[in-house]
Amino acid sequence: MTSPSDAMTDLPQGQSAYDRLLEDIRLGALLPGARLREVELAARLGISRTPVREALRRLEADGLVEHPPRQGACLRKLGYAEVMELYEMRAVLEGTAARLAARAASELELLELSEINTAMRGSDAPADVARLNRQFHRSLINAAKNRYLQRAIGAMARTLLILGPSTLFDPARSRSAAQEHDALLSALHARDGMQAEALMRAHIEAAHRIRLRQLRDAGLMDGAEATGGHDGAV
Repeated sequence: MTSPSDAMTDLPQGQSAYDRLLEDIRLGALLPGARLREVELAARLGISRTPVREALRRLEADGLVEHPPRQGACLRKLGYAEVMELYEMRAVLEGTAARLAARAASELELLELSEINTAMRGSDAPADVARLNRQFHRSLINAAKNRYLQRAIGAMARTLLILGPSTLFDPARSRSAAQEHDALLSALHARDGMQAEALMRAHIEAAHRIRLRQLRDAGLMDGAEATGGHDGAV
């Protein structure tokens, strides 16, 4: 069986470097504010600087990399307001995807979603649960059959990678997320778009609350900004 790392070696080096850096950001191996030096990254990835430069340009276009004065390329930090706005938009966009999927998903796609969630519920490995959760959400978004919505969610999801490891690494969240998926699946099977949208929004809002708690516990939220009159604060 081909491993993900083996598969990456078959890609053009710029694409491989981009994918590997995205994974490092997802796993928290690269933290917000980290300097991204081409020479160091090239040595780390075992490639030349040219594909690393290409990958950094793509990450900058995605909004993940910035160039502060006199510092060079850095992984961007998200402020409190941006985190709030991102999760608000995630609830809107994925809620819409759930409503559309209730109408457009085939029975085979619904079966696949059920099988993914069963595997997610049966796993006690946080990394595996997080992977299955991403697969569940990707499959549901694909089942909505709207390419413009897919692109918008994909762009938003790349920005959310800056926040690091999934909230599913919290065991309590892992259990509750699978239960929320079950309720969502019931609405999808019933072809109840309004209920599916409401349940997806609640599902994203629950993840949002866990994320805010994680950021507070890690000391990554500014106290003044965190109480600065945002009506969506939980």
